[in-house]
Amino acid sequence: MNENAANFRDRVSVKRWPAALLLLLAVTFGLSGCTKLRARDQLNKGVANFREGHYDAAVENFKESKALDPDLLNARVYLATAYSAMYIPGAPSDENVRVGEQAVAEFQDVLTHDAGNLSALDGLGSILYNMAGTPFQPEKYEESKNYHLKHISLSPTDAEPYYWVGVINWTLAYRANNELRQAYNVENPRRQLKDPDPLPESLRAQFAQQHAALVDEGLQMIEKAVQVRPDYADAIAYQSLLLRQKADQSDATTRAALEKQADDLLDQSRAIKQKEAAEKAAKGG
Repeated sequence: MNENAANFRDRVSVKRWPAALLLLLAVTFGLSGCTKLRARDQLNKGVANFREGHYDAAVENFKESKALDPDLLNARVYLATAYSAMYIPGAPSDENVRVGEQAVAEFQDVLTHDAGNLSALDGLGSILYNMAGTPFQPEKYEESKNYHLKHISLSPTDAEPYYWVGVINWTLAYRANNELRQAYNVENPRRQLKDPDPLPESLRAQFAQQHAALVDEGLQMIEKAVQVRPDYADAIAYQSLLLRQKADQSDATTRAALEKQADDLLDQSRAIKQKEAAEKAAKGG
């Protein structure tokens, strides 16, 4: 091969490389786009299964979607939500506990990719609250509360996280109140305390010392929820319940005033719900 032929061959080879590279890139991006389309398809199928209550099938769809496109955050959120929907609060089986723990792990996985994801924060708050009751695990209630507080720090105009902090605080205070009453009844079989009865003075002081701050924080959070949403009937109902816990820390005069306020709030909550039900019925809902 003479020098001119060799130079011509080299020039042709150099010109062929960009075209080959473009073809390779086109194939690569084409495959990537196809994979992303398959991930979207699995996500859509999972959503359909989820809405129909086919949670096992939805989980498999979302897992496949997540595997196909790790950047598809909605696949991770929906996967966690599907596990959460499968969890049965209070059921003690190992399988049910595993499902709850899987929901927690998947929501936490979402937060590793998007630390401010409100759906994941709310999901963690919800599943941990549901897991905390049976068996009673106060540390899980605190974990749940912390996720709701994180939501508040990111989006302070949302009513729901304030409500849930109030619910958690009431749950812890109410349980402690009941435990005090049960212990008293065991020690005093002839002087039984019933639910409406005020705590004896010694127990009232103990309850106040241990849980006054918890109850006050719960009331502040619920009041904030109602400020954001004045017709929030469930929040108003828990405001009533928290006031009854505050009444159990108070003297007779203060107790009577707090119980009157609690009764009024409960009537207000009922009135809102009755109005909502009537409006729904009028619309044919």
